[in-house]
Amino acid sequence: MKKGLVHLLLLSAGLCYTAHSQTNAIRIKAQLDTDSHTLDIQQQIVFHNKASVSLTALYLHNWPNAFKDSHTPLAKRFVEDHKKSFQFSKEKHRGHTKIMYLSAAGQPAAWEVPRASPDLLKVLLNKPLEPSDSVVLSAQYTVKIPRDRFTHYGVANNQYQLRYWYLIPAVHQGQWKPYSHLNMDDLYADLCDYDLTIDLPSGYQISSDLTSSHRQHGNKTQYKMTGNKRPEIQLNITQNSSYQTYRLHTEILTDIQANNLDSYQRTLLLNRSLGFIEKYLGSFPRERLLLSAVEYEKNPVYGLGQLPPFLKLYDPDFEWDVKMLKILSKKYLENLFLFHPREDRWLMDGIQTYLMIKYVEKYYPDVKLIGAPSQYWGIRAYHAASLPFNARYQYLYRFAARKNLDQALTTRSDSLSNFNRKIISKYKAGLGIKYLEAYLGEEVLRKGLVNFSNKYRQQFVHSSRFVEMLETSKDLDWFKEDFLQSDRHIDYTIQDVSKQGDSLDVRILNKHQNPAPIALYGIQNHQVKFKKWLAPFDSLASFKIPSKGIDRLSLNYESEVPEVNTKNNWYNTTGKLGHRPLQIRPIKDLENPHKNQLFFKPFLVYNYYDGAALGVQLMNNTILHKDFTYQLSPSYSTKSKTFSGAYALLYQHYPEQAGIHALDIGLIGSNYQYAKNLQYNTFTPFAMVEFKRKNLRHTAWNILLGSYTHVNREIGALQAHPETNKYGVLNLTYSYGKTDVLREFYGTTNLQYSRTFSKISFTSKFRKVGYRNKSLECRLFTGLFLSNQTETDFFSFALDRPSDYLFQYSYLGRSETSGFFSQQIIINEGGFKSKLPVAYANQWLSTLNTSIGLQRWLEIYNDIGWVKNKGQKAYFAHENGLRLNLIKDIAEIYFPIHSNNGWELSQKDYHSKIRFLLVSKPEKIYHFIKRGFY
Repeated sequence: MKKGLVHLLLLSAGLCYTAHSQTNAIRIKAQLDTDSHTLDIQQQIVFHNKASVSLTALYLHNWPNAFKDSHTPLAKRFVEDHKKSFQFSKEKHRGHTKIMYLSAAGQPAAWEVPRASPDLLKVLLNKPLEPSDSVVLSAQYTVKIPRDRFTHYGVANNQYQLRYWYLIPAVHQGQWKPYSHLNMDDLYADLCDYDLTIDLPSGYQISSDLTSSHRQHGNKTQYKMTGNKRPEIQLNITQNSSYQTYRLHTEILTDIQANNLDSYQRTLLLNRSLGFIEKYLGSFPRERLLLSAVEYEKNPVYGLGQLPPFLKLYDPDFEWDVKMLKILSKKYLENLFLFHPREDRWLMDGIQTYLMIKYVEKYYPDVKLIGAPSQYWGIRAYHAASLPFNARYQYLYRFAARKNLDQALTTRSDSLSNFNRKIISKYKAGLGIKYLEAYLGEEVLRKGLVNFSNKYRQQFVHSSRFVEMLETSKDLDWFKEDFLQSDRHIDYTIQDVSKQGDSLDVRILNKHQNPAPIALYGIQNHQVKFKKWLAPFDSLASFKIPSKGIDRLSLNYESEVPEVNTKNNWYNTTGKLGHRPLQIRPIKDLENPHKNQLFFKPFLVYNYYDGAALGVQLMNNTILHKDFTYQLSPSYSTKSKTFSGAYALLYQHYPEQAGIHALDIGLIGSNYQYAKNLQYNTFTPFAMVEFKRKNLRHTAWNILLGSYTHVNREIGALQAHPETNKYGVLNLTYSYGKTDVLREFYGTTNLQYSRTFSKISFTSKFRKVGYRNKSLECRLFTGLFLSNQTETDFFSFALDRPSDYLFQYSYLGRSETSGFFSQQIIINEGGFKSKLPVAYANQWLSTLNTSIGLQRWLEIYNDIGWVKNKGQKAYFAHENGLRLNLIKDIAEIYFPIHSNNGWELSQKDYHSKIRFLLVSKPEKIYHFIKRGFY
């Protein structure tokens, strides 16, 4: 009886609606409570069965419920992306949906919430819904609006950015296609007609692209809003709206600010952008479009808004214009085509990027990649300063492709790494469409887009239809199969050229056996004299071209093909094969295919014995990956008055079709002081194999490393045993790890062999972040000598401070036994912090290090272990203390409290017992910062 009464109330609220077309219809009556941040909603859905089968249940997206707890797919996605704010947020800051009543065709209906997907709703129909029939669903529910800090949508400071805030029917295409909220702004829904009534407290107003009217009644303002054939509705509710309206033939509402441009300038630029898009896609299907700053900030033009405001790289009109084109084209496409955003996204991303490339080509051809600094003295000599703005797409794609970090364009978007989903896949897709334009002709491509838009606008469509609509006699199987569905890369090179009469016989090698068309050019005095598109081939092919008036041959001269390497595309027909002048520049530059580049930069390293070592690092590695790189780092030590330095030679290969992600072979060495007036030098050849992960979102990694380190140490008159003077150690290491923001696991097995010893060790580390951001960390180390003929403890396992006989740790004062520098600790081997009577083990060592979080940076550590030396009983070691974990594994401080020494706090010179961990290696800090981005 009560449920029937609720249904009558829904009907009396004006939510009874009968659709007169096959378009689904949604009517909502809602009331916002700004104290509890909730929406009380009465909703009616008229759902049409467009499938060819009868339906016994309907699926609804209930995405507000994705914020209900820390076990939803959305919460797990946050963890994968190294974001933990949601996991430890208060319940009042999260969101949820509470459903009071649901009916189908006027009768109460049962519903189910899938256990693994609480943001979906399965409504069980009382009778099957036949094809072409419709059913009316009615629901009464309350939505708790989450804080906006999780997805940028929600509430903050009594401002509401609402998206995915109501029940939305899923799509049925052969089967139901409901998807959980993963913070990718990719709801898959059919177009609906909307009728919305919403009551707000007085003083609040709504910005939306719906047709709207409002009236005041009492202390509330009621808005009535309608809109037809829309995939969703977004609302901005605030007391002081920052939205501006630009009255063009399609009205634009936006809160994206441009303080340096007046309204007239912004209107002109917007009108130009809109007209440009319409040239390729036709008119927008509605009168009004909403462009929100929140949505732009989630998908910005990378490189414009990420720099500090005082770095004005580009003119204000260019920045505003490109930003608005980015968000305008995105919203245009989302409202024009119904692509599957999770399974078939490449074309929408590709068209958007292609339009941006074409727009900048037409209106901003002189804007450089790095903007205004390209004109500055000292900077304009760099290759990056000469490149146009659009070069960013090719270079960023190459950056990812050369390291095998890109993924096939047909990869599901929820399986893409963040780097690919946000940047690289969009760029590759846009470059692919630009590639088609170059190969087929601009008019063929433009006409294909226009025809595709006219035929499929506001319809469900698969991206393959676009390729099929291109009017060409050329075979495009290479694009549909290899370019779209494979992550293999394009790389051609001119292998050989021979002259035969008045022709040149050119042999071209496809290095990656990825068939794709390539353009061959004849160049004379930097001018194109000849151009021919070569049909796809997968290995080696020969072509004849006229030789007259050509001094150079080039592949892909105009960079129309997204190749991973263009440095091997040249051949000098005058006989100077491969000749490139040497270019020397400070710091680094982008790769210049016409030059051999050498870079130098000053550097400073410090240790207690050399003091500040000032030097110049010489290197050939550009910002893009190169297979072979070298670094020479000579320096002069200001304290020891000696020359020192380091060097590294590295060949790094990223195979495409193998279970190996990277193969590194190299040689490194160094020469510094390890004690006062005593130098060491090392020589280490090595090989490392990094195995492929399951996919680029999978955080587990496997590494196998083999090396041989030869060390030559100067020995002082009062020190040293001859065995510590000159020695070599063969090292074999296998490491496994799996990490996310809440859990970390590392495991390492290490085998070492030397003339005087052999030993094996195992290290594992587990860390979990739990309730209220408290952490638990456990580290286990076990090391065993297989043989040991050494006469000192130099090669023994260390309980607290490894001797580092391989010189692989960043000790500031490695030989110090007292004073500040002796207090630096490297957590390795035993991992103890206190200096105990038995510090080394020449037979075996086993320790357990634990740490428990108390506050944000404050932890308590507890360590136990057994130290076994030859002819002695195993020594039991224990300690505990406080750990100040400022930056995990980079900057930490340890305060001992109790150990085998007794109460450390009460002992003399306690300050000398405090230990610190400090890592200054740039690469470790870089990897810490980039977590979650790739």
